[in-house]
Amino acid sequence: MELESYFNFLNGHAIRIAHTRIGIETIVRDYLEGASPEEIVLRYPTLSLEQVYATVTYYLSHQSQVDVYLERVREEQEAAWQEQQRNPSEFVRLLRERLKQERQRLPAGQLQPIDIGAA
Repeated sequence: MELESYFNFLNGHAIRIAHTRIGIETIVRDYLEGASPEEIVLRYPTLSLEQVYATVTYYLSHQSQVDVYLERVREEQEAAWQEQQRNPSEFVRLLRERLKQERQRLPAGQLQPIDIGAA
């Protein structure tokens, strides 16, 4: 079986593990942070051990290209997060307002700060 058959290459913008919605960046990130393939399967039970090993093998055999892909994905995720912080949904705006009101109602020291963005 050809290694690339384990993946779906979507419009040059995303690489997903075939028959899943999981991007290789998820598996490679966990692997680079020290997780074994067996641990990764425990974290993502919809994946098989074979799929995880195929992803790690693909990364190791195409490391320079995948590293470029990972950096692009990280930059896109950061840009999307920044955009969401600048223009939160109505739900997030209401939630932040409620949290702000609750913090003002409680005496100082009773509520520990929680970072949910621009609250």
